[in-house]
Amino acid sequence: MQSVSELYHRDYHAWLDRHAQLLREGRFGEVDQQHLVEELESMGRRERNEIVSRLNILIAHLLKWQYQPERRTHSWRGSIVEQRVQVRRELRLSPSLKPFLASAIVEAYPDAVHIAVQETELNEPIFPKECPYTDQMLLDEEHWPVR
Repeated sequence: MQSVSELYHRDYHAWLDRHAQLLREGRFGEVDQQHLVEELESMGRRERNEIVSRLNILIAHLLKWQYQPERRTHSWRGSIVEQRVQVRRELRLSPSLKPFLASAIVEAYPDAVHIAVQETELNEPIFPKECPYTDQMLLDEEHWPVR
């Protein structure tokens, strides 16, 4: 039988199943501690990246909504609603991410502007240098920016 460390490199899903079993049975001495720690840290990064990714789309669509009102579509509205729902869901499932939201907005904003520029063909200087939306505005279903 291969060691749990070897299993990590050969069959990741089997490695996960094996570790769930080991932990359930209290067999902590058999746990591949190094890889388990790496995976737990990676899971935290993925959750933060998920929020940044959702904010990229949300902010880009809000910018398009605000700066090209004549081209508003149901698709833009749907995307804004969906991203708000998903960000709120992530924060509800992992409340410890709430303090990360402000820095996630700062991180997401340049990419959101890039998306908005590409999709609207407006010049980048039209958009504010910093995100014009607070975290409350971003998550508020009633907030629809106007120019």
